[in-house]
Amino acid sequence: MSKNVRVIIVNTDEEVSADLRAVLLSISGVKIVAEIDEPALLPQALDSFPAEALLIHLDPAPAAMMDVVAPLIEARKNRVSAIAMTEDKDPDLLLRALRCGVKDILHKPFPPDQLRDVLLRVAGEGGTTGKRLGRLISVVGTGGGVGATQIATNVGVEIAQLDTWKGQPESGGRPRVAVVDLDFRTGQVATQLDAQPTYTIAELCETAEQIDTQMIERAVYKHPTGVHVLARPTDIAQIERISAGQCAGALAALQEHYDYLVVDLPARFDPTTRAVFDMSDIYMLAFQLLVPYVRTADRMLQDLLNTGYAMDRVKLVCTRYDGSTGYLELSDVEATLKRKVDFLIPSEWKTSAGAVNMGSPLLLMAPKSKLRLAYRAIATAIASSGQDDDQPGAAPGSAAPVARKGLFGGLFAGSKT
Repeated sequence: MSKNVRVIIVNTDEEVSADLRAVLLSISGVKIVAEIDEPALLPQALDSFPAEALLIHLDPAPAAMMDVVAPLIEARKNRVSAIAMTEDKDPDLLLRALRCGVKDILHKPFPPDQLRDVLLRVAGEGGTTGKRLGRLISVVGTGGGVGATQIATNVGVEIAQLDTWKGQPESGGRPRVAVVDLDFRTGQVATQLDAQPTYTIAELCETAEQIDTQMIERAVYKHPTGVHVLARPTDIAQIERISAGQCAGALAALQEHYDYLVVDLPARFDPTTRAVFDMSDIYMLAFQLLVPYVRTADRMLQDLLNTGYAMDRVKLVCTRYDGSTGYLELSDVEATLKRKVDFLIPSEWKTSAGAVNMGSPLLLMAPKSKLRLAYRAIATAIASSGQDDDQPGAAPGSAAPVARKGLFGGLFAGSKT
């Protein structure tokens, strides 16, 4: 697996959060595992999320922020590299930061490349070399019934079947893959794979800071195709107790255990969905050629763009496509969304419904169907897209973050040439 740097962000200034997220997500190998907007939650985050870098935006109240973070940094300076950002050049503040263990202090405004160089140095000093850090693929629909769960389950199964995958030797030639159901109320991942799990993701979330290999192996259901299944909670009371932070913590632990995590998300942007998107290598957005779904897709894309998510990681998936568009032409939809559709899944209603009702992946139910071949193509494309992502740096094929108001003024200066 590639060398990665996992970052916990501490930032109370909402005006810079999108810009900071955009720059971090444009650096290949850098993974945001948590964003903390309340400093009091930092101790829990440091205990729950494995990370190599702690990025602290001290402003707008540097002294008050240092009061909170200084003892935490000092206690963990051998576990995590602390990086501070501030426009305050008070010598006493800077000396206090260095004494408690802050490795680097970036004075605003600074070029984005300076932050990149600091994180590269963190990677060189350790990073996650030698650890299994899997790629996370999020699947979210633009509404109920678009087929997001069938995408998640079948793509997960197909990735697990890839015998040409170039991974770690201990994987035996095929990647270790888990499909995780994060649609806690109505998720059907287990049903679509006819899984009968004894445990669910709730058990992992309840002990997110203490997850080990034995706990994961006990919690997952091992499907005959090789994919592992982590089902949604069965108890409503458990759902109410699971926070976005606990959920992200569980996924962070799973990334060290699996080569790929395929996550089925609810069709809404709640705190859990946003936390998972922070960690994701690919966001698969599923929709149909129907006006309500296209409008929702457009809103979701705009929201991702405005909040600093890496748009090159978004993959649009048009489901139930049969060429009979019903007044909506694919080219017109692409023009509306201002981007090409990445994958087309054919409309084979009888095959699809039969697989769902039987609780079987298409690999077993209809291996030669066009529907199954479409899922196979998506899995192959996902696996291929990660082969060259070996070192932190500029993301392959990605453009620099779009400059919005305040990006190169309040937080960042112009890039180095």
